[in-house]
Amino acid sequence: MGLESSARKVFYSRFQIRTAAMHDLIFRNAQIIDGSGNAGQQGDLAVDGDRIMALGLGLGQGREEIDADGLALAPGIIDLHTHYDAQLTWDAFATPSTGLGVTTTLIGNCGFTIAPCRPKHRELTLRNLTHVEGMSLDALMTGIDWDFESYPEYLDCLERKGVVPNVASYCGHSSLRTWVLGEEASDRAATPDEVAQMKSILLEALNAGAVGFATSTLEQHNGENGIPMPSRLADEHEMLELTGALGEAGRGVFMLTKGMTTSIPFLERISANNNRPVMIAAMFVDPNDPERVFREFGEIEDARTRGRELWGQVGCFPLGMEFTIRHPYPLEAFLAWRPAIEAVGESDYVRILADASFRESIKAEARTKGVPNRFSYHQFDHLTVMTVVDPGHQDRVGKTVGQLALDSGKDPFDWLLDFALDGEMDAMFDCKLFNTEEDRVKTLLQHPNAAVT
Repeated sequence: MGLESSARKVFYSRFQIRTAAMHDLIFRNAQIIDGSGNAGQQGDLAVDGDRIMALGLGLGQGREEIDADGLALAPGIIDLHTHYDAQLTWDAFATPSTGLGVTTTLIGNCGFTIAPCRPKHRELTLRNLTHVEGMSLDALMTGIDWDFESYPEYLDCLERKGVVPNVASYCGHSSLRTWVLGEEASDRAATPDEVAQMKSILLEALNAGAVGFATSTLEQHNGENGIPMPSRLADEHEMLELTGALGEAGRGVFMLTKGMTTSIPFLERISANNNRPVMIAAMFVDPNDPERVFREFGEIEDARTRGRELWGQVGCFPLGMEFTIRHPYPLEAFLAWRPAIEAVGESDYVRILADASFRESIKAEARTKGVPNRFSYHQFDHLTVMTVVDPGHQDRVGKTVGQLALDSGKDPFDWLLDFALDGEMDAMFDCKLFNTEEDRVKTLLQHPNAAVT
C-alpha cells in the first residue's frame, strides 16, 4: 500500500488538483493513461470546453459526469503512416481508424496521393494505386469524389466533407511528377524546367497546408503492369530541389520510403540542406540481414549529433500481406520476375511460371545477400496457405509453404509455382515478411529515434 500510495502521489503531482470548480465534464474512476510512458493510474479527469483542465482526485463536480470504472482513458492515437487519401473523399470517418482510437491520421505517405491530379490522369493514378497499395479499382472509381484538381482544392474538398479525425497531409511526389510529366512520369528523369514546375506546385501545397513532402525510392513500389511508381525515376537534382522547397517555405517534414540505393548519409545531406526533419520508412527487422536496421539507426544517431533531425518509422508487429500468384506483390521486387510481369495474357504467364530457367533465376536472386527488404527463402516458414480453389487441396490450408515444400522434397519456389499451376492461381497466401523476431522488434520500439507507425 505504501508503494502504491507513493506512486499515486508522483502521478498526480504533475497535474492540477481542483476541488471547488464546476467543470463541464468529469470522467470518474478511469484507468488514466497519460501518454508519458508511465503506468496508468485510477483517477478522475475534468474537461472544460475542448480542454483537459485537471487530472487527479477531488476535482469537484461536473455538469456531466461519466463513470469510467473499468475503462481506460487515454490520448487519441496519431497514426503516422496511412493511405486514406482517396477513402476520405467518401468516408469521413477514415474507417476503421477512428473506431480504433485514432484521432489524427497522416495521409500521403510514400508520395502516393490523388492530388494534384488532372482529369486526364485520374485513371492512370488510380490504376497505380490499385497495384501498389492493393486497393480495389472498382471501389476507387466508384467512390472518389473528384471535386478537385490542385492540391489546395483537395484540402478544401476534405474540409467540405467534414472529416472526423484530424487529418495531416503530405504533398506526394508521384502526383507531382504525373501532373507535370503525364504518361512519361514513370519513364524518365525530369528536365530542369519540369523540376521547377514541380517545385512551384509543392510550394503552393505547403502554403495551402501540406505538412510536408513525401516520396518513395523503394524497389517494390511498382504501379500497374510492374512499372515503377513515378517518384522512383527522380534523380538527385530533382530530389534536392523538391526537398529544398521545405527549407524555402520554412516548414514541413520530408517523408521517404527508402529503397536500397538511398543512404542515410544522403538523407542527412538533405536535412542539412533544408534544415527540416526527415521521416524514414520503413525500418523493419529484415530476416535476410537482421542487423541492417540497427546499423541504419546508428547512422541516424550520428546524424542527430550533427544537429540533423532524422527519425525512423518502425512497426510493432510483423509486416505481412495477403497475395495470390496471379497478383504476387512480394515476388515482383525480384528483377528476375520481370518476364512474368510483362507476360501477355494468361497462357504466356503460365508458360513463364513453368519455365525452368525462369525459376532458377528467381532462386539465385533470392539467395543473394545484401539486398534489403526483399522476399527470400527466410519468408517461406512464414508463408501460409489461407484459402484454396480446389477442395481437394483443402489439407494444405493453414500450413506453411516451407513445411509443404519440405514434405514434398521440393524447393519452396518450385512447390509454390507448381501449386499455382495446379489450378491454384487464385489461392490466397498470408506472408509475414519482416519483424518476425520479437526481441529485435522490442529493441526497435525502444529506440529514442524511432516513431511507431
